[in-house]
Amino acid sequence: MHRTGQNRLAFGKKNVLMSNVQTEIEALEERLRLAELGPDPTVFEELLADDAILVAQDGQPAFAKTQVVASHQPGGGPKFTRVTTSDLKIVDHGTVAVVTCNGHYEGPQFTGTLKFMRVWMKKNDRWQVIAGSIANG
Repeated sequence: MHRTGQNRLAFGKKNVLMSNVQTEIEALEERLRLAELGPDPTVFEELLADDAILVAQDGQPAFAKTQVVASHQPGGGPKFTRVTTSDLKIVDHGTVAVVTCNGHYEGPQFTGTLKFMRVWMKKNDRWQVIAGSIANG
């Protein structure tokens, strides 16, 4: 950590400064990735706002927080043997951050790539996803 409260990350041969917000969101995105592998519904319960609007691949707001949490219960929904992310971009807007990334999933029920957009908002000193979308990759 530098005195400015920013981290330096190396991308290729460039050093890129990341804000504290970007560092925090990157850690939360990693928690989501690991929760997919668990599966761990408690992470989704914590990190999705109760009134989050999530848009499915068909363009319709189809997923509610309760559905996401339910689909990640052990024994229910898809289970993945491998989940990786790529092209993670985090745009810091202070108390809001916008994330785009690709998720690569491998498992017995689904193997493929999905594109994500998530809007994180910090409220009451806690980050939560307030909106997001999923598209086929």
